[in-house]
Amino acid sequence: MLLFHFSSQKPAMASSSGFSLLFHVLLLIQFCSSRDIIDKNLKNNNHNEENHIKIYGKNEADDFDPALKVFFNVNDLYKGKKMPIYFATSDPSTTPRLLTREQADSIPFSSSKLRYLLDFLTLTNDSPQAKAMEQTLKQCELDPTPGETRFCATSLESMLDMTRGVLGMVKLKVLTTKIHNLTDSGYTLLQEYTFLKEPSEIHVPDMVACHTMAYPYAVYYCHAQKGNNRAFEISLGGKNGNRIDAIAVCHMDTSKWDTDHVAFRVLGVQPGSSPVCHFLPADNIMWIPSV
Repeated sequence: MLLFHFSSQKPAMASSSGFSLLFHVLLLIQFCSSRDIIDKNLKNNNHNEENHIKIYGKNEADDFDPALKVFFNVNDLYKGKKMPIYFATSDPSTTPRLLTREQADSIPFSSSKLRYLLDFLTLTNDSPQAKAMEQTLKQCELDPTPGETRFCATSLESMLDMTRGVLGMVKLKVLTTKIHNLTDSGYTLLQEYTFLKEPSEIHVPDMVACHTMAYPYAVYYCHAQKGNNRAFEISLGGKNGNRIDAIAVCHMDTSKWDTDHVAFRVLGVQPGSSPVCHFLPADNIMWIPSV
């Protein structure tokens, strides 16, 4: 877990700058207490060519990390299938919220401003929090792969605007993975699950998946690639008695993925040789057109 701690003594800000005053107030409100943020450098769910672990990217961690137990093959989609799956959880009371557009637009969100942000938040360059922020900013500034649309959203308004730019001016529907009876003492992050029903495919022409990033306030990395994905709703029963209504995505064309993508090592396949499927964590969002 990354814990963002901030000193009560902040660097002096230019008094003549209305931006600086608003920035100061906003960050004090957002960071006045410590926020638990999952270390997304090792366990985020973004389609990331730099630090992507769970889904597909270069893996700097142990391939046997239990958090990698989110991948499966498309031929695993049948009732009765059993597999170990890792589902991370988060406490809603400590999860950062999306800022308003006005607030988000008032705060620099750029690698070129990282030093300024770290100074303001009294974070050292080599702290885990600073490294997580740097990785998030770098990820958000990567160019899309051919045929892909990607963007980072720091406000709900910007997320909706950019999602509609991909899906069109349609009514939108949100899909998320739902973990039931989470408070039961038997819940564990990694356990064996059984597919309780035949997986139900979500038949939509396009979709936008948004993944949480490690940052002092809520940032979502969103992406879409036309015609190359299939989505499913899957009812899972855990060995410890837990139930999950999961959302899963199958990427049908992996030919342009990096050969170092951890998904290939986990599944024992090569780029373009077969689809790669994975479950979405509970704090991720999938946008689809509402039918």
